Amino acid sequence: MLLQNEALSPDARKHFGLPRNPFLDDVQTPDDVYQTPNVRYVRAALNDCANHHGFMAVVGESGAGKSTLADDLEERIKADKKDVVIIRPYVLAMEANDQKGKTLKASHIAEAIAAALDPQLKVKSSPEARFAQVHALLKASRRAGRRHLLVIEEAHCLPSATLKHLKRFIELKDGMQRLIGVALIGQPELRDRLSSQNAEVREVAQRCEIVEVEPLDAELEGYLRHKFARFDLKYEDVFAQDAAAAIRARLVQIPRGGKAQDARSECYPLVVNNLVCRAMNAAAKAAWPTVDAEVIAGC
Repeated sequence: MLLQNEALSPDARKHFGLPRNPFLDDVQTPDDVYQTPNVRYVRAALNDCANHHGFMAVVGESGAGKSTLADDLEERIKADKKDVVIIRPYVLAMEANDQKGKTLKASHIAEAIAAALDPQLKVKSSPEARFAQVHALLKASRRAGRRHLLVIEEAHCLPSATLKHLKRFIELKDGMQRLIGVALIGQPELRDRLSSQNAEVREVAQRCEIVEVEPLDAELEGYLRHKFARFDLKYEDVFAQDAAAAIRARLVQIPRGGKAQDARSECYPLVVNNLVCRAMNAAAKAAWPTVDAEVIAGC
């Protein structure tokens, strides 16, 4: 249930005394990221991947906050003045095949690495020479004390050939020292593609750690309190006591014909933000003092 985006109306902001929309452009520093135990684990895993040239995939539903955690890693590396080079190939038009868009190939990844390490370098046209250039650049950079992390977003759209080639990137070494780590960021389809049952990419699946971004669920009220506190607002000024439970219940889905054990939570930040904005708009329109379970149920 990815609810359609709905902006917080001026009337709702006035009704609840909000100087601005707390859900718009709301993550600008690492302190803006709400720290659930799961988020702390994902952050630590990404940090370890960057510092020790690991190979991992961060998997989660749309709106779960995966890209935010990748951005958070980059910000923390800058703040801590760590000598880690983050390489993020452009994926603006990337698709799994060339009929739907443009595929990201190993040669494009090599070009992105070369551009990050030596922007003035003229990349060789021959594949063998190009990859030799990249290997030499990584060696020289590693000997200068740098570490390198390749971050690929929308990785569920990677062609199978490119997924397989990633193993060869992490096998680039200087003696016994790995030269680059890889962090894939993608939707649940990526987890399925990296399954040990997928013979086509089994060499990658055997080496790639999969880390899931989980729904907020029990952390929902804490998330909303954190979000409002960043704007010096009180949770209780907007939400009634039964609101958080109602939001959780609203965002649990049971597939058609499924049983209770098949229920799936969609209590992810983007979905929560959209539902809360709808509820606050509805409460303001009806002149209700706070958002309660009845308002949530009607949204």
